[in-house]
Amino acid sequence: MGNVDYAYTCSSVEESVQRVAVPPDQPFLKSMKYSLKETFFPDDPLRRFKNQPPSKKFILALQYFFPIFEWAPNYSFQFLKSDLIAGITIASLAIPQGISYAKLANLPPILGLYSSFIPPLIYAMMGSSRDLAVGTVAVGSLLMGSMLGSEVNPNQNPKLFLHLAFTATFFAGVFQASLGLFRLGFIVDFLSHAAIVGFMGGAATVVCLQQLKSILGLEHFTHAADLISVLRSVFTQTHHWRWESAVLGICFIFFLLVTRYFSKKQPKFFWVSAMTPLMSVILGSLLVYFTHAENHGVQVIGELKKGVNPASLTELVFVSPYMTTAIKTGIVTGIIALAEGIAVGRSFAMFKNYHIDGNKEMIAIGTMNIVGSFTSCYLTTGPFSRSAVNYNAGCKTAASNIVMSIAVMLTLLFLTPLFYYTPLVVLAAIIVSAMLGLIDYEAAIHLWKVDKFDFFVCISAYIGVVFGSVEIGLVIAVAISVLRILLFIARPRTFVLGKIPNSEIYRNVEHYPNANRVSGILILKIDAPIYFANASYLRERITRWIDEEEDRIKATGETNLQYIIIDMSAVGNIDTSGISMLEETKKIAERREQQLVLVNPGSEVMKKLNKSNFQKDIGGKWIYLTLEEAVRACNFMLHACKTNPKRDESEGWNNV
Repeated sequence: MGNVDYAYTCSSVEESVQRVAVPPDQPFLKSMKYSLKETFFPDDPLRRFKNQPPSKKFILALQYFFPIFEWAPNYSFQFLKSDLIAGITIASLAIPQGISYAKLANLPPILGLYSSFIPPLIYAMMGSSRDLAVGTVAVGSLLMGSMLGSEVNPNQNPKLFLHLAFTATFFAGVFQASLGLFRLGFIVDFLSHAAIVGFMGGAATVVCLQQLKSILGLEHFTHAADLISVLRSVFTQTHHWRWESAVLGICFIFFLLVTRYFSKKQPKFFWVSAMTPLMSVILGSLLVYFTHAENHGVQVIGELKKGVNPASLTELVFVSPYMTTAIKTGIVTGIIALAEGIAVGRSFAMFKNYHIDGNKEMIAIGTMNIVGSFTSCYLTTGPFSRSAVNYNAGCKTAASNIVMSIAVMLTLLFLTPLFYYTPLVVLAAIIVSAMLGLIDYEAAIHLWKVDKFDFFVCISAYIGVVFGSVEIGLVIAVAISVLRILLFIARPRTFVLGKIPNSEIYRNVEHYPNANRVSGILILKIDAPIYFANASYLRERITRWIDEEEDRIKATGETNLQYIIIDMSAVGNIDTSGISMLEETKKIAERREQQLVLVNPGSEVMKKLNKSNFQKDIGGKWIYLTLEEAVRACNFMLHACKTNPKRDESEGWNNV
């Protein structure tokens, strides 16, 4: 290169170079302890317990598992007013939604109210989110209904189906709480944002299709959830369609969507869309009562049992073969409930600039489902629609869940007879209007613009749910997400670096076309840790880079390639397969009379290179701290010292 001062001697270049240090050796147990801590305790939850007396540690532990003891002492009347308004508002949404979603799970409607009474009380004591409003969710209800329905027919054996729902909820809670207690929350992260968008959109589509049964007034309907089965069931029963029910359903869907659109455009009128579902139930019930529409094809809920939750601990099923189905259903629905609840909680925490502990949330959600399974409740979490209403209503603490729970309790004690004439078509309209908000087409378009692979994950999950089943869609979403992780690991990015003119900066030549390759030197960068899964690929890819560079040099008539520099700044770790790959790459370079040079290996990488004797084998002088130093030294030796790098190694600098 023209900027190099060739008056220096080889020894003077050696003296000016900063050597890469080998980190001090650490005992295996200490290193393992550090790795486990970073894996399971990245948030360092025990930090606030340090240097505290035993009494203070007990109080801190109590506050950790029961955050209510942390915020309750500072609770004010101003907070109470805000939480009271928010709680009453979300109760008006929780009551009709609870009844609707219970029907979606093929469970008695009263269970939706039961599930909006006990679980919110548990969460208010144990949850760390101020905005999460607890209750049943449509996707979880559909998933539980379809998975249990594949083993037990809810119409032929409703008692066993109900008991299995309680058992599945119990196992969901145990699984969720275990993830939190054992700090395994990162498992939920395998459901990527793209997978969740596609899965939720597909599930929402399926839920909407299922509501055609109530909207059209059909008595017999398919238990399958896929698009083809639903459409076949609908269009083979055209002679059973009830126009009265259809007109009523369309009118209420329109009413709900218009009010939601109005509240979206005018945020200060958020309460309009929040109150609309309850208003729809009241209007629908009055309409049926005065017109006797139940005698003209409009199906109604019928009698709801009066009173609060009865105990259901003795009704859990722990016998074969149903226990296997309950465990499988519990784990699958538990993961979906966690993914939705934690994602919703984190979203609103970000808006209000406070932090929620994901593992603590798992313990809280798991505990409320365990207790719920003992008190005639089925799967609950923090649904987005209800939490959004809670947030917009100005809630200050989790006490809004307590207010909602009290409102539901009063409904169970005194108001359930009023729901006798509530038409099922109104409940279907409530579900459809809520589900349309989960079909996030804008997010899918954004994925298409930003990352085509993420869009592929999203659309695959959607198609899997709509044309297969909810379980198939979930498996596809997770499988493709894991496949992408494996592709990132097994096929890491490698690229050629060139020098930006009039600087000492080296960048990807494809990204920066003005970057110049250094004559006689090939500079490569590996952009990932080197493991057994990608070692063979990297060896072959580096060899191909060398072949392509030699072909380019022959075509341009430049100086022969003599130095292969690998920038390892992004290589955070390496295993024995990776070290073997470097050894093989070094031998390939030697056979071509070329020298392998490493730049800026990290502490873990350097430690293993030293222990494996690779550092001694390559020679410490061929490991540089910065890319600039490596290029300068190689360039200097290429032009001023020796022409053969192998002779340089034997005659030049001393190894370190």
